[in-house]
Amino acid sequence: MKYSIPSLKTERLLLRPISPQDLEAMFDYASCESVARYVTWQVHTSIEDTRAFMALILDGYQQGNHLFWGIEFEQKLVGTIDFVSVNETHKFAEIGYVLSEAYWNKGITTEAAKKLIDFGFNELGLVRIQARCFEENIGSQKVMEKSGMLFEGILRKSMFIKGIHQNVKMYAITEDDYVGS
Repeated sequence: MKYSIPSLKTERLLLRPISPQDLEAMFDYASCESVARYVTWQVHTSIEDTRAFMALILDGYQQGNHLFWGIEFEQKLVGTIDFVSVNETHKFAEIGYVLSEAYWNKGITTEAAKKLIDFGFNELGLVRIQARCFEENIGSQKVMEKSGMLFEGILRKSMFIKGIHQNVKMYAITEDDYVGS
C-alpha cells in the first residue's frame, strides 16, 4: 500500500512530514549521546549522518512506504514519531519515537503517540499497535503506559544493538482496548 503523510494536530503539537529544512534541528538531538542511548541507531557524529538518514526518509515519502512524522512543538522540530512497520495482512503496526532531551518530561511524546494511535485505528484500520523499548528505558515505558498500551512481557535478548544483546519490553494496545477507553 502507498501512504501519504497527512499533518496531524494535537493541542500543543503539529505532526508533519519532515523536510530538508529540519536538518539542523534533527542533527541537534540525533547527535546527543543521552538521546541515542536507548535507540537502535548510533549517535550522529556529523551532520552528514543526519543528512543520510533524512535522505532515506524523504525517499520513503516518494516511494509511499514511510509513515514518518516530525514532532513540531512551538514551531520547532523537537523529535520524530513513526510507524516503524505496518503489517497490512494482520492489521498491526509498531510505533517508534525519539525526542530532543530538552523536551523530555513535558508529555510531548505521549501526546504524539496518542495521536498516532488514533490515526492508526481510525485511518489505517489497524487492530493492534505495539511499541518496544530496551528494558532499562523507563521514560519510554511511561510513554507507552500513558498512551494506553499494556505491558505484554520481556523479549529476552531479542535485539543485538550496539554490541549488546538487549532485553526488550513489549507494550501494545488493541482496537478493543482503544474503543473501550
